[in-house]
Amino acid sequence: MYLPPHDPHVDDPMRFKPLFRIHLMERKSATVECMYGHKGPHNGHIQIVKKDEFSTKCNQTDHHRMSGGRQEEFRTWLREEWGRTLEDIFHEHMQELILMKFIYTSQYDNCLTYRRIYLPPSSPNDLIKPGLFKGTYGSHGLEIVMLSFHGKKAKGTKITGDPNIPAGQQTVEIDLAHPLQLPDIENLRDFSELSRIVLEVQEQVRREEQEHQQEEDDHSQQAASQPAAKSLGAECAEGEETAAGAEGTAQDKAPASQPFVLPMGVISRNEDYPRTCRVCFYGTGLIAGHGFTSPERTPGVFVLFDDDRFGFIWLELKSFSLYSRIKVSFQNAEAPSREAFDEMLKNIQSLAT
Repeated sequence: MYLPPHDPHVDDPMRFKPLFRIHLMERKSATVECMYGHKGPHNGHIQIVKKDEFSTKCNQTDHHRMSGGRQEEFRTWLREEWGRTLEDIFHEHMQELILMKFIYTSQYDNCLTYRRIYLPPSSPNDLIKPGLFKGTYGSHGLEIVMLSFHGKKAKGTKITGDPNIPAGQQTVEIDLAHPLQLPDIENLRDFSELSRIVLEVQEQVRREEQEHQQEEDDHSQQAASQPAAKSLGAECAEGEETAAGAEGTAQDKAPASQPFVLPMGVISRNEDYPRTCRVCFYGTGLIAGHGFTSPERTPGVFVLFDDDRFGFIWLELKSFSLYSRIKVSFQNAEAPSREAFDEMLKNIQSLAT
């Protein structure tokens, strides 16, 4: 298991924790040992379910328990997961979220299912190289997000989730066709000024979507009454050209670097964020209540710092998430075609829900 570093140190390396091991024996037989818990290896079982998926089961779950009961287990888990004790966490809401996560994860310590993660495909037109990133999520701590590019959009999909937004959901979506021109550094400190800029772009995006929908409706009506003027292949080619052109234009306009500072009142778990950025885009972030209730997409700002770090300002939450690339070299990681990858994203989301 690759665990994120302790909150909020996103630039620290991932932590490694073995979960099981297999001893290959003579005559094609093997023994499986569960490594979970603090009492050493013990008897386990592995089952191949289907392609790119397998399950492990512990046959001696008493090895996972501690003599001090659940209280000792919780304190040990807290030190390992968060690098601190409960007494160090003064915020009552954060204590509640941490306890919820412990109860949830401890339910599945004896039977786990593993599914292969395919890394997103890359293109020379991509803003940065896609891949896996560690990100700060307020009281939820650090979570893993997969950044991928889809024409005029970039998507951050949760690989690990929390009680509000589960794994498989698009935590952020970046509109690469709508770069944001930030105000000068002094005006940037004013949250109301940044909010005004973002909301103006949000309204522009809403109008463009309405116009696009109207054009599609008109086109559908014309197609029903007369043959199409051009082939479907030509339309697709035109769409791809427009998308690539939008990305190229956005990057061409981007300055090499510009000063950056968080507006007053925006909460950040990590104050050690870069003070210069390359470019910013309008985007939306997904928020919801506990249990993924009443989910909604809210406006925000995607901030590209460099090839390995980006940020997102959640306008409604007045919160900032900082993301740092996971640089672990994963063996045998494959990148599928964009079409296959889009289909897999849908499958991930359906499994999570």
